[in-house]
Amino acid sequence: MKPSTALSFALSLLPLASAVPSPAAADLAESANLFDSFVQQATDTTLESLEDEGVLVEKRTTAACTAKNISIRREFGSLSKAERKAYTDAVLCLQSKPAKTPASIAAGAKSRFDDFVVTHIQQTLTIHYTGTFLGWHRYYIWAYEQALKNECGFKGSIPYCVRREWSKWANAPQNSPIFNGDAYSMSGNGEFIPGHSGPLLQPAFDGLGSTPIQLDAGLGGGCVTTGPFKNYTVNLGPIGVQDVPVGPDGGLGYNPRCMKRDIGPGVALKYTNWTAVVALNVQKEVLLTNSLEDFQYGLQGRPGANTIGPHGGGHYTIGGDPGGDLFVSPSDPAFYLHHAQVDRLWTIWQALDPVKRTYALSGTNTFLNLPPSANTTLDDTFNLGYAGGAASVRIGDVLSTVSGPFCYMYL
Repeated sequence: MKPSTALSFALSLLPLASAVPSPAAADLAESANLFDSFVQQATDTTLESLEDEGVLVEKRTTAACTAKNISIRREFGSLSKAERKAYTDAVLCLQSKPAKTPASIAAGAKSRFDDFVVTHIQQTLTIHYTGTFLGWHRYYIWAYEQALKNECGFKGSIPYCVRREWSKWANAPQNSPIFNGDAYSMSGNGEFIPGHSGPLLQPAFDGLGSTPIQLDAGLGGGCVTTGPFKNYTVNLGPIGVQDVPVGPDGGLGYNPRCMKRDIGPGVALKYTNWTAVVALNVQKEVLLTNSLEDFQYGLQGRPGANTIGPHGGGHYTIGGDPGGDLFVSPSDPAFYLHHAQVDRLWTIWQALDPVKRTYALSGTNTFLNLPPSANTTLDDTFNLGYAGGAASVRIGDVLSTVSGPFCYMYL
């Protein structure tokens, strides 16, 4: 299905936001403390799962992942200014390198950075609300990290949003180290457009109790003019931006424009607060659920349940074009920090019961199983095309962060 023909289909299936009341302070504090305990448990479990170097020496064998060589992913704001700049410099480097995607496939791909955007556009309807959602995105951001390292000399690890999840800066995300617009940020908000509206999300399905709702507008809406990416040009799309025509060639053609953001507290406070993540009193999903199906729906928003979940909340907190575009969102460099955070939540959830959860799968191979398709299995494969190589990747090999191609953890 081409993006141009799939747009109305996909957007009609997106989960619906609702006016979720702000949790009480006591609930937020309880959720925050519980989240911290989950983080510590996940860290301990990950370290315990690594091969013991002494045993390996005795056996005269080596392991791909040990406590000595494991890569540590850290909160963006906890990095030194030099470390943050090294990261954004590597992203700028990737944006300056020529694309590998042939023009016959995507004429709008002008850089190696764009290669990753093309892959996401092409696979959107098989990597959201599917059994591959979490594993695919885990491998995708890892492949992006490898490109930064191998092609641009980056020595660090991809950072994630904030240690105590998104809600650390939910009251003013535009002032966070990620978006404050200084030389060590991921660039700032878009220029403020007075009187602009936030996106209107439509019901997922008729008859499920959903009604359209207007998400809060942010404090920007215009072009980003500060920080490392102030001169960055978005080349692909748009495809899924409200009231904006689809770009040439179904979004794969060349359509140069500024990067727009609409960052603000409205969406963040509703969908990325403590209780939305730990879900003590809202959905009782995400980290407190034992079911991967519930965990995934807790993250993405269960159709008909009037929520976009923390995953959608993070995307719409950034907003704008391309950040608020289901297909083209990786064109905003902040996408990868957000999805590292999503991967971190999954890693924490897995570590709370690793025997049952590490290799758990739930879902089929199509967006909300439309059209109907087979359940995703450990032996199903995918590839990242020109972004990360054409080699097939087995789903069962991307479910642990300390095996297969991976050797990383979050602190």
